[in-house]
Amino acid sequence: MNDSQTLRDDALAYHRLPRPGKITVVPTKPMATQRDLSLAYSPGVAEACLEIARDPSQAAELTARANLVAVVTNGTAVLGLGNIGPLAGKPVMEGKGCLFRRFAGIDVFDLELAETDPDALVETIARLEPTFGGINLEDIKSPECFYIERKLRERMKIPVFHDDQHGTAIVAAAAILNGLQLVGKAIAEVKLVCSGAGAAALACLDLIVSLGLPRANIWVLDGKGVVHAGRQEGMDEHKARYAQSTAARSLAELLSGADVFLGLSAAGVLQPEWIGAMARDPLIFAMANPVPEVMPEEALKVRPDAVIGTGRSDYPNQINNVLCFPFIFRGALDVGATEINEAMKLAAVRALAALAHGEVPEAVARAYGARSLRFGRDYLIPKPFDPRLIAAVAPEVARAAMASGVATRPLADLGAYRASLDRFVYHSGSVMEPVFGAAKAAPRRVVYAEGEDERVLRAAQVVVDEGIARPVLIGRTEVIERRVQEYGLRLRPGQDVTLVDPDRVPELGAIAGEFYRALRRKGATPAGADHAVRHNATALAGMLLRRGEADALICGVHGGFRDHLGLLTDLIGRREGVETVAAMNLLILPERTLFVCDTYVNADPSPEQLTEITVLAADAVRRFGIVPHVALLSHSSFGSEDTPAARKMRQALELIRALKPAFEVEGEMHGDAALSRETLERAFPGAALSREANLLVMPTLDAANITFNVLKAVAGNGITVGPILLGLARPAHVLNPNATVRRLVNMSALAAVDVGATWASHAATSVLSRVRAGA
Repeated sequence: MNDSQTLRDDALAYHRLPRPGKITVVPTKPMATQRDLSLAYSPGVAEACLEIARDPSQAAELTARANLVAVVTNGTAVLGLGNIGPLAGKPVMEGKGCLFRRFAGIDVFDLELAETDPDALVETIARLEPTFGGINLEDIKSPECFYIERKLRERMKIPVFHDDQHGTAIVAAAAILNGLQLVGKAIAEVKLVCSGAGAAALACLDLIVSLGLPRANIWVLDGKGVVHAGRQEGMDEHKARYAQSTAARSLAELLSGADVFLGLSAAGVLQPEWIGAMARDPLIFAMANPVPEVMPEEALKVRPDAVIGTGRSDYPNQINNVLCFPFIFRGALDVGATEINEAMKLAAVRALAALAHGEVPEAVARAYGARSLRFGRDYLIPKPFDPRLIAAVAPEVARAAMASGVATRPLADLGAYRASLDRFVYHSGSVMEPVFGAAKAAPRRVVYAEGEDERVLRAAQVVVDEGIARPVLIGRTEVIERRVQEYGLRLRPGQDVTLVDPDRVPELGAIAGEFYRALRRKGATPAGADHAVRHNATALAGMLLRRGEADALICGVHGGFRDHLGLLTDLIGRREGVETVAAMNLLILPERTLFVCDTYVNADPSPEQLTEITVLAADAVRRFGIVPHVALLSHSSFGSEDTPAARKMRQALELIRALKPAFEVEGEMHGDAALSRETLERAFPGAALSREANLLVMPTLDAANITFNVLKAVAGNGITVGPILLGLARPAHVLNPNATVRRLVNMSALAAVDVGATWASHAATSVLSRVRAGA
């Protein structure tokens, strides 16, 4: 089975299971009693209707309209697929709705309209205005898209935004601003050559002109050649704005002396040898997807001084409209903007550009595996999954809307508004993305103890395909090779993966000897050690990790958790200065991301152990680019009970605060107060948590494990990551027999990223030592 066939099968399964499609609609109010129904529908709903009839602005307060966007297409220009029609385009529109929700908390109805007549399309969309707070036009072909957007903006009093044009333009413009600043060139003096004259390309050029680039300095080509004065073929009024008087008829000719190449056209149209004629330190933004106009490595061979950007995530400077469209709509909706105007777009450009100049928080740099992440040739614009984006872009868009007079609900306090947007950082289902990015940047050797298991083999295939790690599979060679064929996988032993067959390892005797020496004071015998490394895959995997023949370890899909953990603790040991090993699980829920510990190891941890667990867990949370906010949970609410369990959590809080940790921590407290600011303010005004907790530390293993499993079961399609082992000297994780392929892949990335990581646990143990000395 080839790569494209595998991708097709995986994509279809993703869209088909466990239920068709990617979206659903759920109520936001309780409907459990007759009174609930009487308020939600008849007769109570009449009061809301009458209030809106009296004052239409109340629709923003009494309905979901102010947070509801329509993603609209007629399917005439879907991704790179062309005119495939509205029904075939529906998966893309559902996906766009998911991005709106995940990144900015905006609800979406996707609307696929079977209409190609521009005027009829305008009429249909315009009549939807009472339903929506904004319209996102998507995948409508050029030049009709220009006309449709213009007519809708004239008629409608809500934002209308064609993201294919303006989203790409905003991010590209930010990259150009920063790129020119980096190489010391003034925007008014540079020459720009653009390959492509579709909706996105022309929108980019228009916005760059607004930033100060003279139109006379811009040269454009399309599929028919140079857009020049007097040309008739394939021209329209939009391209005509950029028609120049020139004898040049090829891209090679136009590139002579050019400072900027902007590509929104097709793969391979820019030949590397032509780049040599460009000006010093050229900016080359080749954004054709999935294959750019020129591959970055080929361009850099010719011009090492070039600054490169593409639309791809596997190269620096990814120019992707996900950097802006959710946050532009967030700002526009929150002030009730009647349109997204030029001032708002320019505000988004400058906010994106400025964010790349700011100091990157340690949590973000660590999440992307780049502690030296700073403004420069490989970092012109923020990373697409930078959690700071919403708080940087949305307030500036809102500010511009208010200043330009298009805001119907101006904000009184932009600072408070910016702070309120932080909640979206912690509710994002994309929490694993920075981990994957960091893993791909430096793939490590991950050994899988149960290498013959189907789930492990399928996970290994994904790990190889995504470049997350280099799998090392323990198992019988003939069994693994047969199952690879049986499951239709493409793993190539010796190339994609390393096989370690216990029956064929020449140095197995030496490994057994080392195993015996490591455990001989824990009851091991020479014969028992030899049997263990031959027949216990976790023992062999642990020895490979111990000997440096693997960088990280995954096990546990067969057998008991404690059996695996005991072996790993003996063979790998605890991290220097750490006394407590613990486990944490991550739950990616529809409305929030939660970390829960200790879910598997310590039955009734002491205050000192809880202190160490909390510090270890908080440091692990930062691996995801998330700032930890910790709640110590209890049946007691801030001293309401004086039981041993409550006193334990209070003492743990005192010990943790004695560390002066770089995270917020509060307790002892009820779970509802930890997860609701409103409840917390009622229960304990002035609490140390500035937002809902995202790391829950439980008083016992029972409490942690039960909470985690209940949430996992009732949260619909909530994704879990873990158990994440805390405190071992090397990255190793023990899963459980219910582990899915997805969880194996997630844990592989996490284990790979943790190789060589530095940790903050020494602060906890030094305090524990002082506590014990005082005792």
